Amino acid sequence: MKLSGVALAAALLVGGVSAFAPSSLGAESRIRPSVQPSALSMVGGSPFGSAPAPAGGGFGSAPAPAGGMGGGMGGGMGGVGTQPAPSPGTSTGFGVSAPGGSLARPQTPIEKAQLNAPSNPLSAPGKTPVGDGSIPSILLQGGSLKTWSFASAYVERLQVVLTTAGRPLDADIELWQGPDNCPVKMRTYVEDGSIRPFTALIETPRGPSTCAIRNIGEMEFPFAATVTASEIIALPNDLAYESLMTIQGGALRTYPFDPTVDSIQVLLKTDGRPLNARIELLQGPNNNKQVIELYTEDGLDRPFFCVLGSPGAGNVVRVVNTAPIEFPLQAAIVPNRIVDPYEQDVNAGVVIGGDTGW
Repeated sequence: MKLSGVALAAALLVGGVSAFAPSSLGAESRIRPSVQPSALSMVGGSPFGSAPAPAGGGFGSAPAPAGGMGGGMGGGMGGVGTQPAPSPGTSTGFGVSAPGGSLARPQTPIEKAQLNAPSNPLSAPGKTPVGDGSIPSILLQGGSLKTWSFASAYVERLQVVLTTAGRPLDADIELWQGPDNCPVKMRTYVEDGSIRPFTALIETPRGPSTCAIRNIGEMEFPFAATVTASEIIALPNDLAYESLMTIQGGALRTYPFDPTVDSIQVLLKTDGRPLNARIELLQGPNNNKQVIELYTEDGLDRPFFCVLGSPGAGNVVRVVNTAPIEFPLQAAIVPNRIVDPYEQDVNAGVVIGGDTGW
C-alpha cells in the first residue's frame, strides 16, 4: 500500500516523538531524578521539590504549593513572592504557627502574672480622693524628691497624704520658708501604706512656702503623694483641744484604744518652744505599724496634727518627748472614727492555736 507524501511525513514525525517519550519510571528517573527528602525539608510541609511544577511555571507566574518553598525543579522560582500571608491560626511552613494557632509559643509564668495581675494604682499619676473633689497625686519612686510651692501668703496650712499599693512607706517631709530655713521637718515610716495612709497637717503662716517630700525607701517601694491647701478634711475636733496633757522632756505616754476605733487623731503643741517628739502606733509588743519623728521650731505657731489608721485590735499609741526636760509638750490622742461593732467582721483577728507539745 502506497502512502502519500503527507501521510509519510506524519508517520515519521510521530515515530520520532515517541522515541524520546519515557516509557517507564526508570526513564523518567534518568531524565529528572527524584529528590530524597531531608530532615530539614520535612519541617512544616512538603519536601523541597516534591510537588510537580505548575503549568506555565516561570518567574512569578504561579503561587508556590502550600508548605513548600516554591515549585518543582521545572517550575523554577515560580512561588517566590507570590505565597499569600497565612491566616491566623494556620501553619507558616516551618513549624511555627501564626498568632492564635495551636502551635503558638506558650506564655511564660512572668507573662501570665503580668496579664493576670490587678491594676496598680501607682503605675501612673492618678487621683487621690480628698474632701468632696479629687486632687492630683504624684508618684515618687525610691530616692526621688518632689516639691510643692505655694506663692500665696493666704495659704495657712497644707494637708499631706501619702499612700502605697500595699508596700512599706518611708519618707522625709520638710517645709521650706526662705533660704536655708526649715521650720518643720519630719520622717515617717508606715508598714502598709494602703491600709494606714499617712495624713498630716503642716502649718504655713506668714508668706510663701514650699513642701518637699523625698522617698528615702528603695526603688521597689514607690508611693503616691498629695499636697493640697484647698480641700482639707483632717482637722482636730473639740475633744482633742479638751484632752491636752503635758509630757515633760524625756518622758513618754501610751494611749491604748478599743478595737472599734478605726482611726486616731494626734495633736501636739507647745507654749512657743521647739517641739521634738516621736509618735509610734503599735499593734502587739514592739510591733511598730507606723512611726513619725517630728521637729517643729515653734510648737505654738506650728502645732502638729495627724490621723493614724488603726484597723484591728490591740492598737496603742506611744508618744515620746525626745527634747530635754526644759522643753515640755502638750499632747492629745483621741479617737477620730469609731465603727459600729455590728458592722465589723466577727472573724477578723481570730487566732487559731494548736497542740503545743502535750
